[in-house]
Order: sequence, then C-alpha cells, then structure tokens
Amino acid sequence: MADSLGWCAFSVIQILGTIGVMSQVAWPVFVIFIPVTAICYVFQRYYIPTARELARLQQIQRAPILHHSAESLTGAASIRAYGRKDRFSKANISLVNNHLRPWFHNVSAVEWLCFRLNMLSNFVFAFSLTLLVSLPEGFINPSIAGLAVTYALNLNGQLSSVTWNICNTENKMISVERIMQYSRIPSEAPLIVDDHCPPNRWPKDGTINIRNLEVRYAEHLPSVLRNISCTIPGQKKVGIVGRTGSGKSTLIQALFRIVEPRQGTIEIDNVDLSKIGLHDLRGRLSIIPQDPTMFEGTVRGNLDPLNEYSDQHVWETLDKCQLGDIVRRNPKKLDTTVVENGENWSVGQRQLFCLGRVLLKRSNVLVLDEATASVDSSTDAIIQKTLREEFGDCTVLTVAHRIHTVIDSDLILVFSEGRIIEYDTPSRLLEDKNSEFSRLIKEYSRRSKGF
Repeated sequence: MADSLGWCAFSVIQILGTIGVMSQVAWPVFVIFIPVTAICYVFQRYYIPTARELARLQQIQRAPILHHSAESLTGAASIRAYGRKDRFSKANISLVNNHLRPWFHNVSAVEWLCFRLNMLSNFVFAFSLTLLVSLPEGFINPSIAGLAVTYALNLNGQLSSVTWNICNTENKMISVERIMQYSRIPSEAPLIVDDHCPPNRWPKDGTINIRNLEVRYAEHLPSVLRNISCTIPGQKKVGIVGRTGSGKSTLIQALFRIVEPRQGTIEIDNVDLSKIGLHDLRGRLSIIPQDPTMFEGTVRGNLDPLNEYSDQHVWETLDKCQLGDIVRRNPKKLDTTVVENGENWSVGQRQLFCLGRVLLKRSNVLVLDEATASVDSSTDAIIQKTLREEFGDCTVLTVAHRIHTVIDSDLILVFSEGRIIEYDTPSRLLEDKNSEFSRLIKEYSRRSKGF
C-alpha cells in the first residue's frame, strides 16, 4: 500500500515536470496530449469498477483458506486417525480454486489495461514524431524537435504510469476498506459503569429473573430466543435441556452478555445485568465451558491468573479436583509447564483445571455449558461429585446433552425452537408421559442401549 502511494506520487511529479519543460520548448505536442489524457481517463473509469470488485472478491475468498488451514492444523491428529485426509485436501483445493478465480480475472483486467495503455503510447509517439517531421522548415528548431520527441516519449510513458499507479492504488485501498469495516463493528459495553456498580457481595442469593427476553445474533437474522420469561430460585440446581439449536447455549451467552438482548431483561438478585459493567458481571459469575481452555504458562497461572490466592488454597483446590497427586509428581510442582492450549494435558485434565478455577473463585452462580460432553465417564463422575459437595448452596445452571447429568436437578428447563415449553421438577415432568422431557429421556435411553 505504501509503495503504491509512493509510486503514484512520484509519477505525478514526473509528469508535471515534463509538462512544464515541454510547454516551453514544444507546445504543439499538446495538441495530441489533451485528447490522450481524456482517453486515459476513460480507460481508468472503465477499468476501476471491475478491478475493485475483483480485488474485493479476492480478499473475501482468502479468509476461508486461512480458517480451513488453521482448523486442519489444530485437528491434524483426528483427521489422520479417522482417515479423512483426502476430504480435507479436496476442501482445501476447492477453497484455493475459489480464491484463484477472481485473482485470474483480476490479472486479466490488468493485462487489458496495460495493453491499451501501451498501444496508446505507441500511437502518441508515432503521431508526435510524424507531426514534428511534417512541420514546415524553420517552424521549429531541429534540436528542439529532438528534445520534444524525447520528452514526448517520456511523457507518454509517464502518463501511462500515472494511470496504472492510480488504478493500482485504488485497488489496494480495498484493504483499507476492510479495515474500516472492522473498525465500525460495535464494541462491547463498558467494563465498569460507575453509576451502576453491584454490591460487593453480589450475587448473594443467586435468584435469576428473566422477563420477555428476546435475542438475535444480528439485526437481519431471526430471533433465537423468543419471549423467554421465568424465575430461577436462588441456591437451586436447574438443568437446561433441549434439542440441538433450541436456544440453550444462547441463553447462557445472554446471561454473560456475549450477545445483547434485543428486548427484555435478566436480573440476578434484583440487579439488571444490562445496566452494570461487563467486568462486574463476568467477574462475579463462574462458568465451566464445553471446550476447556488453558493458557501457555504454569499450572498456578492457569488456576489463579491474577495471583489472588495463596499456594495452600491452590493445593486444596487441586486435591478437590483430583489433580493434586498428578501435579506433585512433577518436580516443578505449581510451576509445572502448560503449553499453548494445554496440549500437554488430556482433555479430561483440562476440564478439571476449569473446575479448579471455579472452585477458587467460589461464585454463587455457576454455569455448566455442556461441561462433561467431551470427557469420559470417570471424569464426568469426578466433576459431578465435586459440584454436589462444593456448590450445594449455589445456583447452578447445567446445560447438558447427557440427560442423566441433570436428572437429579431441582428443576428442569426444557427449550424448543427458542421458547420454554416446560419448567418443573424432574419427577413431575417424568410423570407426564407426553412431556418433551419424557421423550428426551426415552430417546437418550434408546440410543444408550443401542450403543
């Protein structure tokens, strides 16, 4: 981009200097220069709209290649294990072809412009030479004529260079356009709102009130949650179930304000979540996500990134998560290395580290977003046992595909197509054989037996 702007400015300065010299020694050459300038302008206006759109398509088609390559590198072991190398190779070739199509046509458009500018250069030079030779003897000094021809040749090339550099610079501005698009993306809400700071011990009871909640991911998309209203009592275990795409995880995102509600409110202990800062909100709630996340560093840095707790407290937490003995066997103890994404720990151990984080934090509202969906049964049992023992007096929201993980909850919230269709105790829902929860239980049992 900087080179294109530099060459464009350099070409403009050169052509202005050439015009200044020729206006003093061979002004008749400007008889052809003016129409040539008009022709170059027409070529530029004809070329730019097509080239701009082709450059934009080329930039857009590049992003899927990078995304697919990153995904393939991350899941290379799984791809090889399931013998799907050919599938991913074909997908990569298809994405590369999609990127090369606009690139090829863009190069063709460049050749179209260059060919016409070169033809125009040759025509102007031939015309200027013929004009100067045909002038009556004595009309112009031969030495001046030679200078005019030399400058006419340069002027023609410079005019073509200016046209080309202006077109090239405008194409490069597509990158600036994309940066401007990203810069206009609305930012999240402020981290702290001074006028609406929650109490120091909030949330204390953990009662969640949801009123007329409607959520969509973009203005042009349909609502994912539609007119949700319910009250989750404090210090209760609530299981959230439903089929894929029913809106379970969207409710959790709305709770943490990852997506902002289109209308309606969510209150925890009578505090409207939309009015407080994101740091106050997310710092007071805890979550164990489906995909465990660990950061490059040490075991202690992953459990207590802000260094708020003592080593003794961290060791107690590790013992509760069944990770204490594993960490003690390493000579570095709490300084045991954690590589990027925690790749030197198993998925189950990473999930237990996430459990350790919430144990240290001890929030009164805990969210489990399908936390045991990717772990084995033994790790699942450890997590469930620890949660029952350590979070017995907290509000726990559990989003689960494995129905048996929420069967012992105090209440069950059943979602379907973005709406709450059932909300009651598990026993009452099971008594009704026609309830959606009973059907989900039967389907899960049937699939388990088949497996």
